[in-house]
Amino acid sequence: MSPEARLAELGIVLPPAPRPGGVYKPLVIVGKLAWLSGHGPCVDGETYETGRVGFDLTLEEGQEAARKVGLSLLATMRRELGSLDRVSRLIKTLALVNCTDDFTQQPQVINGFSNLFAEVFGDDGIGARSAMATNTLPGNIPVEIEIIIELKD
Repeated sequence: MSPEARLAELGIVLPPAPRPGGVYKPLVIVGKLAWLSGHGPCVDGETYETGRVGFDLTLEEGQEAARKVGLSLLATMRRELGSLDRVSRLIKTLALVNCTDDFTQQPQVINGFSNLFAEVFGDDGIGARSAMATNTLPGNIPVEIEIIIELKD
């Protein structure tokens, strides 16, 4: 089943794709690979969820924030590529979690993102991944994720 058909089957409605918050491109294609710039948990194309995991947000709320980042990435991919059906697979995920010094469950937070991509793309939505802690992120967002994807011919 195609990613677009899978989204419809799951009843997932993508939010508006966020506008760049600086001087960069949201997606850059080189050959069959596309790099997506860091995205945060954008709710409506402009408003972002905020807070630090382990202080303002629980693990579960962090996972939901990571899922929202995934939805924003999907929205950007659709806007920039025309359709999610152009995506062959996820290659690499780099994820940052804005958290307290004693919070150590970054991989579990990012599972919110990874589970979404597995739902939409199946096994092709599971790639290599890094999940790291940071003491702050722009605008105090809880999660920032950038990805590399492979495109179909």
